[in-house]
Amino acid sequence: MTSTPAVEHLTDGWERATPHADSLCRTFVYHWAEQNVAFAAAAGGIVARTDRFVVADHGHETGFFNAVVLLAPPRDWDALLDELDPYLAGGTGNLMLWSLWPTPDLRGRGWSLMGHPPLLLRPPADMAPVPPPAPEPHVVRTAPELAVWEDVAVEAYPLPAQRGGPALLDTALLVDDRLTFRISHDDAGHPVSVSAHLVEHGLASLAFGATLPAARGRGHWARHARARLRARPDLWHSGIFSDFSRPLAEAIGFVPIVRFALWFHPRPVEEQS
Repeated sequence: MTSTPAVEHLTDGWERATPHADSLCRTFVYHWAEQNVAFAAAAGGIVARTDRFVVADHGHETGFFNAVVLLAPPRDWDALLDELDPYLAGGTGNLMLWSLWPTPDLRGRGWSLMGHPPLLLRPPADMAPVPPPAPEPHVVRTAPELAVWEDVAVEAYPLPAQRGGPALLDTALLVDDRLTFRISHDDAGHPVSVSAHLVEHGLASLAFGATLPAARGRGHWARHARARLRARPDLWHSGIFSDFSRPLAEAIGFVPIVRFALWFHPRPVEEQS
């Protein structure tokens, strides 16, 4: 009688018990999931957590922060999509699916490929210093300022016009000490550029940034970026950038790590009375 030797399990870094800090990529997927959760939870949206993914459904028709973030490479994509189907039956706006790993073709299940945005990382400012911004963007502290921030973000990105439902930003975010919102103005004092900064799981990120078209090319993006890097000089910084903004990030020390696969599934936009 022969026996089959037990196969030793060799960690791949994505097991449930693996510490979040096992790698910067693993840290980031948890960080990114929590960013979406912060916005969705503040708006009274849906949050669902499993060992394999996090769903954060803000309920905003633009699709921003309506996201599924995978926490580990799926072993069975059909089973995963079956599990996500209930989140497609309700809700408003596109539901995003973020995968750090290559995906099969999901079009047969109603998903469309949005692209492959790159993740970039930067060493702490304590290790790689950055000059102070001049002038310093203003930190948002009040509900009226947050409303102005949202107006600039919607126009600058741009995001689809809101026809009802929850605002993009709930004022509860102002007391979330993980998040900081900033806004900068042109020479006439008009708000023209906004950003968000998140610290979570020991990692910081340039969580959002947008500048009105007429004010682009005048250094607002770089000033916001430097302000955020200097606010937490002890932490690595991360960001998912478009290919348009990626050169700006690389110019201040960010380096490309990997590209995500980003899919979206449309959901009907409900008319608001």
